[in-house]
Amino acid sequence: MLADSLARLLRDSTTTQAAVSEGWNVGLWQQLAAMGLPQLLVGEDAGGIGGTWEDAQVVAQAVGAHAIGLPICEAMLAHALLAQTGLDAPAGAVGLAPTAIGALEGDAVTGWRFTGTLHAVPWGRHVDHLVAVAELGGQACLLLLPRAAANALRAGHNPAGEPRDKLYFDAALVTAVFCDATLPRRFLYQCALLRVGQIAGALDAVLARTVQYARERVQFGKPIGNFQAVQQQLAAFGAEVAAVGCAARAAFRSATLGEAAFEIAAAKLRANLAIDAGAAVAHQVHGAIGFTHEYDLRHFTQRLLSWRSEFGNDRHWSETLGQAVIARGVDAFWVDLTQRGDAASLMQATGDEGAT
Repeated sequence: MLADSLARLLRDSTTTQAAVSEGWNVGLWQQLAAMGLPQLLVGEDAGGIGGTWEDAQVVAQAVGAHAIGLPICEAMLAHALLAQTGLDAPAGAVGLAPTAIGALEGDAVTGWRFTGTLHAVPWGRHVDHLVAVAELGGQACLLLLPRAAANALRAGHNPAGEPRDKLYFDAALVTAVFCDATLPRRFLYQCALLRVGQIAGALDAVLARTVQYARERVQFGKPIGNFQAVQQQLAAFGAEVAAVGCAARAAFRSATLGEAAFEIAAAKLRANLAIDAGAAVAHQVHGAIGFTHEYDLRHFTQRLLSWRSEFGNDRHWSETLGQAVIARGVDAFWVDLTQRGDAASLMQATGDEGAT
């Protein structure tokens, strides 16, 4: 039902893509907010929808598949973090700051004041409040900052033209909650998971457009999709898209079940690697038209290339997986691998500890 509702709302992809060049798409944001999507991962007892990470996958893939120029995935995670730390979400659009560097002064009685910077904030100039996770004074901390409290903002963009702003704060009054030391790590993994969902959706859309173009573009008297060389490229592209889709489903399912660090790391790395191959094939098949400003292919491929480096690039996740395997030892690798994904789901459903 959620997927169908989003598909109907986002069918006009031209409107959603225009948000990047024309600014904040107020109408679309209001519609998404009215559906309750920012509160998707917030429990019903806290006024949210009570959705799971598998529900979040539906939203993330729709955002990627329709090239949505709005931080709806960031808003979902921001609201979830606020609920988990017992904070009420403020009115207006709540965004997410991936990196916060600075210092806190004050205390819980007199109030906390933050001096520092928020880096590469998605749509930072448009949101009303920002949620950031940082290690301040040797402790993990969740911050809720009013954007209006920033004394300066330097506008920036990623290669796709999406806002990635830098905000400066000088003794700004903020809400701060000190949390478990694992919060920064969980925050990175959850951000990466949502990007995996967006990448999977965008790759699906690019493949569909590329196949359709190959059927319609005629060269030497027949569609280029009839040429074996093009068919081979499309088949390889399809395999990449299928692999990312499987990795994404496994990661989101594992996140719903509980611990999913290994699956998320593997999925983000697999998605990153598929971007290079997929974007190359798409533009080779489309030729020059794929690079033009008016043609919508670039709305997807430029986002994909931007997302590849966000929340962990290839090297980061390769090293993360390698270190995890080395730490467990070679004898544990196969056992650890077969206890994940579908096997874990089967054990939970049947209660059979030997299901693996």
